[in-house]
Amino acid sequence: MIDSVEIEVEGGTGGRGAVSFRREKFVPRGGPDGGRGGRGGDVVVVASGQLNTLRRYRRQRRFRAEAGANGGTNQKRGRAGATMLLELPVGAIVSRVNGAETEQLVDLGEDGQSLVVAWGGRGGQGNMYFRSSTNQTPRVAQRGEAGERRRLRFELRVLADVGIVGLPNAGKSSLLRHLTAARPRVADYPFTTLEPHLGVVSVGWDEFVMADLPGLIEGAAGGAGLGHDFLRHTSRTRLLVHLVDGSQDDPLAAKALVDRELASYSAELAARPQIVVINKLDLEEVELFRDEIASLFAAQGSAPLFCSATTGQGTDALVAACATALAELREREAPRAAQLPVVRPRQDSRRFEVEELASGLFQVSGASVERFVSMMELGEDEALAETYRWLDRRGVAAALHRAGCQPGDVVRIGQSRIRWEWER
Repeated sequence: MIDSVEIEVEGGTGGRGAVSFRREKFVPRGGPDGGRGGRGGDVVVVASGQLNTLRRYRRQRRFRAEAGANGGTNQKRGRAGATMLLELPVGAIVSRVNGAETEQLVDLGEDGQSLVVAWGGRGGQGNMYFRSSTNQTPRVAQRGEAGERRRLRFELRVLADVGIVGLPNAGKSSLLRHLTAARPRVADYPFTTLEPHLGVVSVGWDEFVMADLPGLIEGAAGGAGLGHDFLRHTSRTRLLVHLVDGSQDDPLAAKALVDRELASYSAELAARPQIVVINKLDLEEVELFRDEIASLFAAQGSAPLFCSATTGQGTDALVAACATALAELREREAPRAAQLPVVRPRQDSRRFEVEELASGLFQVSGASVERFVSMMELGEDEALAETYRWLDRRGVAAALHRAGCQPGDVVRIGQSRIRWEWER
């Protein structure tokens, strides 16, 4: 079942800034006019009601958005990279993976809901940005910033009003075929259904979504069979139709086995409302022992309905019971409180910290400092000189001096590999 997959995403790299000077017939000393590079494209996940599986991500596991175009002459800014849209089924959960830890980013519960999961890098500044009274002809530009890179996990949990649960070969797929236009595979052997199928059941002017879920076996809560996949989908349903094969030797034990696995996986899932249905009423032995089976289940506090998924006998009563139960559940559900936006103060990107890590080794940390230095070609003399001027204007050079940094000491920027000998 393709309902959980990990992928890597990366925002587009920003375009490189241009080194250019104005050249016109009557402007003998045109200044720098190199434009800025375009921003790299973002990676966005979006829920689509047209999809119901994650099969697309089974083969391709790495996605990178388009890079921004380089800046041009005459102060022309490069074109921004196109946004990459990753379509996911409604009900998918997107989490960020960091080693052994995961952090949920979004639950795509509505069609069209979206989230940026990897930002594109900024475009590099052209040489017109570095013009100053002391350097009127700069021949330096920045390279584009690398896009954000993340490892993500997609999990699909079926969103349905009613989920049909039961042991393998209880007739779940046959029931869904009879009640809806869905056409899951039906065969006379267990585990025919390996992934969920959805169908819409119409009740007068109302309708609800019903899901045929893979069969549950003993030990499913511990991962046996398709256990975790099955239970993950079951957790997203409002109401459970517990389908029991009435022709087996002990129908009551079959129901108890499924209930135990639900309880082992989640107490909330065990408390989910259930409608117990005895299937295969078209068989003679089920019809013959109908009253006995009904009394056994009633003694346990769950009076069952009877139906035949093959002939349709008793399915009208089942649909009516589902509709009534769903209406009661909707009335009891508390209305969702409006989520007020949380306003947090924006961090000052100009802030930085200087720390002496060891004798002759200093570290400068700060978002704007780290971003600027990472986009400079420090191997070029003019770019290095421009970096020193920028650090001087931001007060970084003075802070290093106060911390005891001397010419010849090594300065490292953030946690990156960028380091060089201080020359001022």
